[in-house]
Amino acid sequence: MSARARVAIFVGAAAAIAAAATVAFAVISGSDEEGGNGPRAGVPPLALDLGVRTDREAVALRQAERLYAAKRRDQAARIFERYDSRQAQVGAAFSRWPDGSHDRLERLAAEHPRDSFVQLQLGIGRLWAGDDGGALTAWRSAARVQPDTPSAIRADDLLHPDFPRGRPFFVPSFPPPRALSGLSPPRQLSFLAARARNGEVESKLLYGLALQRLGRPVSARREYDAAVALAPGNADARVAAAVARFEKARPSAAFSRLGPLTRRFPRAQTVRFHLGLLLLWLARVQPGSVEEGRSQLRRARALAPRSRLGREATTLLDSLEVVQTR
Repeated sequence: MSARARVAIFVGAAAAIAAAATVAFAVISGSDEEGGNGPRAGVPPLALDLGVRTDREAVALRQAERLYAAKRRDQAARIFERYDSRQAQVGAAFSRWPDGSHDRLERLAAEHPRDSFVQLQLGIGRLWAGDDGGALTAWRSAARVQPDTPSAIRADDLLHPDFPRGRPFFVPSFPPPRALSGLSPPRQLSFLAARARNGEVESKLLYGLALQRLGRPVSARREYDAAVALAPGNADARVAAAVARFEKARPSAAFSRLGPLTRRFPRAQTVRFHLGLLLLWLARVQPGSVEEGRSQLRRARALAPRSRLGREATTLLDSLEVVQTR
């Protein structure tokens, strides 16, 4: 598998938190659910859900996805049309946009109403066709029917455009195993899964983080909860389980668990760091959250400036200064 085709599942913590300082995209801002703004120009965006797959079809579909993004749609279509999978069928429909594409998407969605990827792309297709209300309906379905998928997370992004994209990740206070650096993404995932089965708290936390990065929040939360069950007094485990419960429709599910940990673990840097991180995710929906988040990050850094989380707190605080001065 080429370097371009690799799917990173375990990178530096700074990349995990970068989205906290990014303004979320507003796809349907100002639209009326009962109507629309008319067909959009150009073609809809396409994002496949291939995880860490490296089989022949996955490699080909990634190539087609790149061709599509490069506006070489005829070439992309020829690759997509070699395969019968749902992702290939969506790719083929988008590549021939608008010639019969909308009808093809509607038929595919009717055949697979519980496929979050299909429902997500149906919503995007409806949006481009000018049916904004229909797009919202499809995205709500995508978020509901398979919540443990990247497509459900993308749909949630579109339903909550005032939040950063994705969800906040747990950032471990300890380093990953050195053995990971020489492994391909599929082998990384297998390695982490095998270690997690051994019942060690840190191994479960690292596997949970890998699952979060792959867009599987429900599975990640299970691993974090298992870590808490193994070590109820472990601050990292408690924090991870709290962070994994962050939902844009109900942020309180995370804060109600994370806030009390400041009293239980008053010197635990991970608690202050993640409290600050999550507060930044509320920047556009809760006045004052950025300043409070900044305060928590400073308190986290003060506890151990040169630790892993201390350095990450500095990185995030610096990024906030850059954003503020623009």
